[in-house]
Amino acid sequence: MIYKHEEYEIDLAKVTRLYPAALISAGGESASVSLEWAQMKEDKIFLEAYVLICDFDPVGEVPVNRIELKFETKEQLFLAMNDISILLKEEN
Repeated sequence: MIYKHEEYEIDLAKVTRLYPAALISAGGESASVSLEWAQMKEDKIFLEAYVLICDFDPVGEVPVNRIELKFETKEQLFLAMNDISILLKEEN
């Protein structure tokens, strides 16, 4: 099952970890943090984007093979998560 987002075509069968995050700027660097943490600190951080992180490395290994799908709003992120959920249910 393939999920398409902008220039990416992701084979969901190969994804080992899939999770949402917020991409923030901190000290001139970008960092991925939990959505909850970003919401608690929203008045102290600069939110660059919402991301859906797709890791392809085996669980327990440091993730090297990763795709981050970027979204401007949390609603867009949640819609993508819902679309992926539907694809995965159809596969089973």
